[in-house]
Amino acid sequence: MKILRIEEVARQTGLRPSSIYKQIRLGLFPKGVKLTARATGWNEESVQEWIDAKLGVKDDERAREG
Repeated sequence: MKILRIEEVARQTGLRPSSIYKQIRLGLFPKGVKLTARATGWNEESVQEWIDAKLGVKDDERAREG
């Protein structure tokens, strides 16, 4: 498992950090995990699942690609 910081999450999703945090508040994006008092990280797999859901990629398609 890899932990992504906000810059990498933004790069992978194409969203700005402020949009990511808004989506989290709305319950539409995976919540991050507090790493330290000032650092949050996201599980790479959770972020990829969110992207796949947006693109309509099914689990079996993902398994074939990986």
